Amino acid sequence: MADIILKAENISKQYRLGLVGTGTISHDLNRWWYKIRGKDDPYLKVGESNDRSTKGNSDYVWALQDINFEVKRGEVLGIIGKNGAGKSTLLKILSKVTSPTTGEIKTRGRIASLLEVGTGFHGEMTGRENIYLNGAILGMTKKEITSKIDEIIEFSGCQRYIDTPVKRYSSGMTVRLAFAVAAFLEPEILVIDEVLAVGDADFQAKAIGKMQDISRGDGRTVLFVSHNMSSVKSLCTRAIVLKNGVIGFNGSTADAINNYLKSKKNNFSHTEFEHRKGTGIVKIKKVEVFGELEDIKPQSGHPITLRFQIDNPRKIKLQDFEFDLRIDDNLDQRIAWLSTKLIKKEKNSTFNCVEFTIDRLQLNNGIYHVTTHIIVKNIVSDWIQKAFSFEVDQGDYYDNGFFVPNTQGKTLLDFEINFSENQ
Repeated sequence: MADIILKAENISKQYRLGLVGTGTISHDLNRWWYKIRGKDDPYLKVGESNDRSTKGNSDYVWALQDINFEVKRGEVLGIIGKNGAGKSTLLKILSKVTSPTTGEIKTRGRIASLLEVGTGFHGEMTGRENIYLNGAILGMTKKEITSKIDEIIEFSGCQRYIDTPVKRYSSGMTVRLAFAVAAFLEPEILVIDEVLAVGDADFQAKAIGKMQDISRGDGRTVLFVSHNMSSVKSLCTRAIVLKNGVIGFNGSTADAINNYLKSKKNNFSHTEFEHRKGTGIVKIKKVEVFGELEDIKPQSGHPITLRFQIDNPRKIKLQDFEFDLRIDDNLDQRIAWLSTKLIKKEKNSTFNCVEFTIDRLQLNNGIYHVTTHIIVKNIVSDWIQKAFSFEVDQGDYYDNGFFVPNTQGKTLLDFEINFSENQ
């Protein structure tokens, strides 16, 4: 127990939708009176889980329900989940920005949090003044802050603007300075939300390295929320998965990421098409795109299937049929071309379904657009410009825990490296 630096016990958070501010002083006093006697809140309403995909019947929702976990000193805990799962609400409770409806947070030491762009900064004060302000809030003396200020300014890269009011900073500059302040003022617990995504790739890598130094070298604790599975896997020693306000998984980082990715159900099915040309003798009725299983999104390095239901009333045979797919990225740059011309076909067979399967997808994570082209007896039968789009999730393509950012390229290649000494 001596190593436990943070403990969440039965944490729940309820919000009321619509009207706010309807409480009274008498209600607050009554709540306090019940609380000190160890009784339940008399005004606590029955709420619903925070599932944004369905319309509820109650004005009350549970953003979090019965959250229990412990974090040890020096541990880096990743918190992952879909939008609306309760990640930011949990961090706000841990940072004491808001209080839980029920339950208790026990911590040992100072907590510094980076939850939203500009949180904790006063816009009228300069960057330098905000550094001293945040240090004072953490309970540090002016001498302690002064001993760290040069490192903070250098790490943030805001030297030129450090004596300029923060309200004139860009969002990227604000995040860089806020992270530097939180990291270098040496709190026992550092809480980081998704805000690092605002920074550029170089600063993100720099920040990840600093958080690793904080946990491994200094023995401090980090709680890290991100949708970037590469960052989570490289940084976190353990992770929890939040699902509709409850903990769906708590364990190793690799297992947590797999649990999260498998929970991202794939409901892709497309039946309406625009910008269509051709005779229509043979045409597409429906498209489905899925990964290893039919209810899982495609991932880099894993199988992908593009299934086409075909309307073929005249029983056109394969020998008279050609089907091409063109895959483009968001900048309309061609990434790949697939065609039935490239494979052998049973010439006399008829069909009403065509599946393109790639055993190991070499596309990086992102959105891709597909143009379809069906030709029957050398005449265009069904040509659809940008017939549909599909999303590829991050996958551990190289099986080493490193997820290649899509800023480094759209395609992933298999390769070998050999080292030798020239004689």
